[in-house]
Amino acid sequence: MATDFNYTRRDFIRILTSLTASYGLAGLSGCSERADSQNKEITLKQDDRYTRGLKKLKEIDGKAGERVIESLKDIAPDLGRYTIEFPFGDVYSRPGLDLKSREIATVAALTALGNATPQLKVHIHGALNVGCSRQEVVEIMIQMSVYAGFPSALNGISAAKEVFEERDSKGLS
Repeated sequence: MATDFNYTRRDFIRILTSLTASYGLAGLSGCSERADSQNKEITLKQDDRYTRGLKKLKEIDGKAGERVIESLKDIAPDLGRYTIEFPFGDVYSRPGLDLKSREIATVAALTALGNATPQLKVHIHGALNVGCSRQEVVEIMIQMSVYAGFPSALNGISAAKEVFEERDSKGLS
């Protein structure tokens, strides 16, 4: 019968370090130092992703995105970090599409899902923040009626209406 062993790189380093100390195995004494160096490099890369992602999140969503991340701190801080690092630090920061195009795609996808109203509202704000007009947002919803169905498009229009009213009350375009 096969047994699954789920060891991490750190587990192997600990085992090798222990063997080195216990049995004096030559050539293994530098493993721990190399692992520490590699872990520091990984942490620096993650910090770069986080910093880049946070900057992009603020550029797109302003305070709304920050509030989402803040709301996760007491229950799932890692999910907040992942949300900053991957979508915003990696994907939104890629060359090839401008932020307006990325937000159009995001608003379309969230509208098509039909069950992501809070996220859709955040990204409607984001689309408006990066140059989409209200009419373009409405046209995205109409386009989605063809591919995602009228219920999803109608829910999207309802979310857009709420966002527009909120922005009007705050004097935002």
